[in-house]
Amino acid sequence: MAATAFQWRVWDALTRIPSGQTRSYGELAAELGQPKAARAVGNACGSNRLALIVPCHRVVREDGSPGGWRWGVERKRQLLASEQRMTER
Repeated sequence: MAATAFQWRVWDALTRIPSGQTRSYGELAAELGQPKAARAVGNACGSNRLALIVPCHRVVREDGSPGGWRWGVERKRQLLASEQRMTER
């Protein structure tokens, strides 16, 4: 899959977010050493075509709301809820 170096870095970071946890776009940008790149993180998530392999659903807005997702916000909510239940066991 063709991508920029930044997109690959974002996608790699996403794979390291543990199931049941989330990060905000800004938190992920800061983890990548680019704290002002929250919008670029969002664009990288929007370019991801491998939904569950690269778990972009684990990125949320600063206020904790789900924000958008390529496959629909309701599906994003369901995935996050399912992961949360699995980690509570």
